[in-house]
Amino acid sequence: MEVSETNEKKWFALYIKPQQEFKASANLGAKEIEYYMPTISVVKQWRDRKKKIIEPIIRGYIFINTDEKGRLIALQSSAVVRTVSFQGKPAVIPAWEIENLKRFLSESRDFVVSNKLEIGTKVKITEGPFHDVVGVVTGSQEDKWLAVSIDLLKRSVMVRLPQESVVKVLENDAAHQ
Repeated sequence: MEVSETNEKKWFALYIKPQQEFKASANLGAKEIEYYMPTISVVKQWRDRKKKIIEPIIRGYIFINTDEKGRLIALQSSAVVRTVSFQGKPAVIPAWEIENLKRFLSESRDFVVSNKLEIGTKVKITEGPFHDVVGVVTGSQEDKWLAVSIDLLKRSVMVRLPQESVVKVLENDAAHQ
């Protein structure tokens, strides 16, 4: 009996709401959907203490290995925004790319992942008085803040925001703006 393509397990990337990767992984695990969220242990410094924490290496994304039905179930999680798509169709990630990532992370101890939004990146503001407004990153200072230009009435408003309060606009979002 031939297995229909919708029952075939494939790797997909899910775009997750800001800082909700662990919530999404718990939801996916509860739904018995195989997922992969690479993490790293880092020491964070606060004013009064240091603490070792686990954080996602690739912020805003989780990989799932499932069939089409499982992908649709995963999208019902409140922490999941959507499946990463290419030309309007869910992008399938080759299994060898996931395996290479797993192997690299298990063997490498010295690597850097940059979550920095480059100047010129289109972003959507996720909180505050400019919530849901789209702008363009025009500058930044380390990991402290971003300068975002927002065009309103043919005037540019510059806003300084913490990086956590913006998300990169995906191609599909740009078409709807």
